Amino acid sequence: METNDLLVLTPVEAAKLLRVGRGTVYEQIRCGLIPSIRMGRKILIPRAALLKMLENAGVHGANSEA
Repeated sequence: METNDLLVLTPVEAAKLLRVGRGTVYEQIRCGLIPSIRMGRKILIPRAALLKMLENAGVHGANSEA
């Protein structure tokens, strides 16, 4: 199954998708910047919430002009 078909991503899959390191994703999750769901010991990132976060960052990000 391709990453595009998944409803949730692992932090490693999200890191690949975002082109950042795994540690960066875990840090952003810990800070509450990347939405996540904890199921027991497993951390899952809802794909739709991650995409929405990226859309909002494009509109309200630090590099956008206000």
